[in-house]
Amino acid sequence: LVQRQQVPGGGATFRAIDYSLNRWSALTHYLNDPQVPIDNNWVENQIRPVALGRKNWMFAGSLRAGKRAAAIMSLIHSARLNGHDPYGFMKDVLERLPLQPFSRIGELLPHNWKLAQ
Repeated sequence: LVQRQQVPGGGATFRAIDYSLNRWSALTHYLNDPQVPIDNNWVENQIRPVALGRKNWMFAGSLRAGKRAAAIMSLIHSARLNGHDPYGFMKDVLERLPLQPFSRIGELLPHNWKLAQ
């Protein structure tokens, strides 16, 4: 607050200090809760492949094709986050899917999936 009073109003530095002060409790939340990380680098690294491919996916062919691509990318990244090899996961799921009863379809989701023996 003291620094803000020393900076002329309306400038970029003033706006940056004001921005920080308005979000101070969120910015310092990690100090009171050891479970909260100081940064979100891990999350940013996980979504980077999606963000980099965004412009390419604008040309999926149609809205329907884009939605399919998004669903497949979600499955692949969910498999990776659950510690599975995405190729092995997708191969096994696509082979089992035609014979899987609908009532047990949840078994094929990445967080429940186990490789067929």
